[in-house]
Amino acid sequence: MARTGTKKTLVAETAIKMIQAAEAECKKIGKPMCAAIVDDGGNLKAFLRMDGAPLLSVGISQLKAKTCAGIPMPTHELWNMVKDDQMLVTGLSAAPGVTVLGGGYPIMVDGECIGGIGLSGASYTEDMQAAEAALAVLK
Repeated sequence: MARTGTKKTLVAETAIKMIQAAEAECKKIGKPMCAAIVDDGGNLKAFLRMDGAPLLSVGISQLKAKTCAGIPMPTHELWNMVKDDQMLVTGLSAAPGVTVLGGGYPIMVDGECIGGIGLSGASYTEDMQAAEAALAVLK
């Protein structure tokens, strides 16, 4: 007999609330950004490109979110882990679908990664601030 389990998933309603929280924080910061949320498979669940956000940030925000869905750690922590090891820096830069630019976070529920969020369009610290505001929706 096959064994099955229960899996937590990120629902659209929550992803949209997270995008709205990120947008509100971006407005406080005064920088238009792109916000991307993906499920645990890296599939886009919700996205917003605020008016005036850089076009390049569309792809970068999604890349940050996908990185964190696949490697459940914030992108800035991934950078801190590899920055002093040239082989790892080179290897990660050659790996498709991975970035170490700050502003990406895994979406964790009860210790389980159910997706990722990525913000892009300002400094990496401002991207992180907006992403953290979105994650606060889960608390």
